[in-house]
Amino acid sequence: MKNGLLCRTGFALLVLLVPAVAALPAAAKTPPPIAARAGLELARAAAAAWDGEAELVYVENDDDVNASGGASRWSFLFLSPGTGRARAWSVRDGRIAAAQNVEMALEALPLPEGWIDSGAALAAADREAGRAFKKGSQGRLSSMLLMRGAFDEANPDRSTWTLVYTSPGAPSLWVVVDAAEGKVRRTWRG
Repeated sequence: MKNGLLCRTGFALLVLLVPAVAALPAAAKTPPPIAARAGLELARAAAAAWDGEAELVYVENDDDVNASGGASRWSFLFLSPGTGRARAWSVRDGRIAAAQNVEMALEALPLPEGWIDSGAALAAADREAGRAFKKGSQGRLSSMLLMRGAFDEANPDRSTWTLVYTSPGAPSLWVVVDAAEGKVRRTWRG
């Protein structure tokens, strides 16, 4: 992969791979939604036990995101720079719900510490284009992805939240939000 960044093909593979971590039997009661950062420390501790050099490279919702940017389950992908191994942890209800090795070669830059949380990213995306899309197309937010180096050719080191809104019978809306500044950098349909 070019310049040590996730390419769009790698991104597409992650979108297909990480939800596999999310596959759990349906629980009787859905835990309350949390912001992405609420599960980070638990995932970080698990990653440190797995590999002391592991770096966070990707975050994604595993369950539906509510209007405040919370989901009952979030996945965190860590990469070991020394070994090149990757492992994802899914956090739900204050515990690790699933863990899985990612058996593909990944090159990704670690996420910097100062990224905005899922609620701030959703607020920016909704303000810019998401709210109008949901209202006009009976659409909904289906995915929130945090990574570095994707969908911003002008600044490939930038960390961004990518929000994907879907609607029956209409092209999806993609909104890219700068994860440091909380500003929408790009939108497109497709």
